[in-house]
Amino acid sequence: MTADDTFGRLDDDDYPAYTMGRAAEMLGTTPAFLRALGEARLITPLRSEGGHRRYSRYQLRIAARARELVDRGTPIEAACRIVILEDQLEEAQRINAEYRRAAESANPTAAE
Repeated sequence: MTADDTFGRLDDDDYPAYTMGRAAEMLGTTPAFLRALGEARLITPLRSEGGHRRYSRYQLRIAARARELVDRGTPIEAACRIVILEDQLEEAQRINAEYRRAAESANPTAAE
């Protein structure tokens, strides 16, 4: 991989660009919190060739949402479950909207 390839990937939300220490610093939390999120299966960091955890921006956004809930007093296991359910609901709503658009395209008179 060239330097140009690496820099291009930094715009990719799924590229695991952040070490555990940097991710914890960015979230204002501890590496132990990130490990707990992994144990709860909220996020699964990728591993570097040396076995170190690497996090993507997408994973950091999910971790930040869990941290907000924990900061408000929600137990970490419950916070992780809430975030997972919110994510599933958002995906189901997106799919439902796609189905509606496809149905309306297939039968435009039914939408009137």
